[in-house]
Amino acid sequence: MPGTDMERPAGFLAVDEEPPDTGAPHEDAHSRDKLTVLGGLAALSLDAMASVAYGPESIVLVLAAAGAYGLGFTLPVTVAIAVLLAVLVASYRQVIAAFPDGGGSYAVAKAHLGRRAALTAAASLVIDYILNVAVSVTAGVAALTSAVPELYDQRVWLCLGVLALVTAVNLRGVAESARWFMAPTAVFVLSILAIIVAGLFRSAPASTAAAAGHASSLADNATTVGALLLLKAFAAGCSALTGVEAVANAVPSFRTPRVRRAQHTEVALGALLGVMLIGLAVLIGRFHLQPVEGVTVLAQLADASLGHGFGFYLVQFSTVILLGLAANTSFGGLPVLMHLLARDNNLPHVFALRADHQVHRHGVLFLSLASAVLLVGSGGDVNSLVPLFSIGVFVGFTICQVGMVRHWKGERGSGWRGKALLNGFGAVLTGTATVVVTGTKFTEGAWGICLALPLLVALFELVHRSYDRIGERLELGRLPGPVTRQRSLVLVPVTAISRLTRDALTAAVSLGDEVMAVTVVHTSPDAEDRQAAEALRRDWELWEPGVPLVEVPDAHRRLGAPLAAYVNELSVERSYERITVLIPEVEPAKFWQRALQNQRGAVIDRALRRRTDAAVCRLRLRM
Repeated sequence: MPGTDMERPAGFLAVDEEPPDTGAPHEDAHSRDKLTVLGGLAALSLDAMASVAYGPESIVLVLAAAGAYGLGFTLPVTVAIAVLLAVLVASYRQVIAAFPDGGGSYAVAKAHLGRRAALTAAASLVIDYILNVAVSVTAGVAALTSAVPELYDQRVWLCLGVLALVTAVNLRGVAESARWFMAPTAVFVLSILAIIVAGLFRSAPASTAAAAGHASSLADNATTVGALLLLKAFAAGCSALTGVEAVANAVPSFRTPRVRRAQHTEVALGALLGVMLIGLAVLIGRFHLQPVEGVTVLAQLADASLGHGFGFYLVQFSTVILLGLAANTSFGGLPVLMHLLARDNNLPHVFALRADHQVHRHGVLFLSLASAVLLVGSGGDVNSLVPLFSIGVFVGFTICQVGMVRHWKGERGSGWRGKALLNGFGAVLTGTATVVVTGTKFTEGAWGICLALPLLVALFELVHRSYDRIGERLELGRLPGPVTRQRSLVLVPVTAISRLTRDALTAAVSLGDEVMAVTVVHTSPDAEDRQAAEALRRDWELWEPGVPLVEVPDAHRRLGAPLAAYVNELSVERSYERITVLIPEVEPAKFWQRALQNQRGAVIDRALRRRTDAAVCRLRLRM
């Protein structure tokens, strides 16, 4: 059956297996294409880091419905999110150790919750990763067009340009992308920390120029803060937690000892994100900031802490860049997840192949294409995509937490009850967030996610059943019968006599018991067709290659169809057990010269593969 250690035919399943991670450092040929801790932060944390730009603002916008009194709950809500962040980081640190081949929620659910839960987790992550690319790119371009309004009408092309840039970098390898994105990540993180430190030492805002002249979004005379409003604010702020799982999904991308490096990266990501979220929430209360139209909360904080000078514009510029590049988190995590899905026969096996620089190229290209469709479909509008953003990832979070509870109960190692309690608490929090986000965002587009999730799971199931059927026909997992010799025939289509014809017949007589050259003769009244057929017959008799030339008549000036009919006739009337058609053709040395070919070989190949069971080989002569 598929998934056993029996040898698989080439093209059916090709997965690069890595040696087990023993935890001891060592160098290998691909070491330079793997991530360090700093490289992992740069390549895999951009999504989480960039969420600092819109996570606190999401909380403030919800609480503003209760007026100034409601904004007073910004810090408590943020602390609750930070607690959830700590729970998630602790959980995924354990996931990394337990599942060093990556996969995150998918791997946990597959091991402890069953196949259907694993596919649901995988589908939620696939959706989230694609949406992350679209949201990050559109948010970055929106920040740019806010600064340069003249570019607004070109925002779709700008989005596609940023997407093409990130795709090109990731096709060079995840370590290569880390090197490209390390500097922007460092500038952004340092600028946010500078805002927090400078703001804590100020008793009053350094400047309010950014918000001057803009209308406030604060509700008037609203003082009631209910549980539902707090839940909405909590769910909205949880958008800042997207990307936390990316490190656990991409463990194989780290250098050895990959488990230790990935764990350190996860902890560093959680610590930085928690400090930035809480620090910004403290400053929001300290400066009594409120949401205003056309100016982000982060811009107001930069203005209040650093003044309306160089520091302010540095924060804005770094935010634009990081939001545009935050898509890189998906490019680091989704191709690895698709690799695992393909290995388990839930996606086409082409997604398990690796190209140069250890890149899952087909996963990268799929992510880029799917994201491009969303970008074009949304018209580059970030507001139409944000409502869908965090639903998928919280479904994955919840499934992962429940799976880890089952993991600890099954393992029953030292301190397993405390670990299970931690994961169970996390499952309650993330499950609540999932329900609240879905309910509050359902009419804003969340219904599309609710529809896409089961459809994607159904697709995984369909692919898996197809591979099961293929595995049964190939008898995978069972010893085949003895090798026997079959009566075989090799056919060589010819239209003229040349060196190519000689080489094809030479190869054919080495392959089969019998060899025949075959040519299609057009029986039309055209004198040119009759002369061409007579010339080939005469030249063949003069050459005497020792191989008979068979003429197949056709009245409709076709090429592939009559050859296919003749092959089927031979297999029935002469009982050949194996018929091979060897198609000779020229392969030009230069790419542009391919336009000069007549494509006869492709026409014959297509007809034979569609209409016969013959084995088709194409013998190319490089010119």
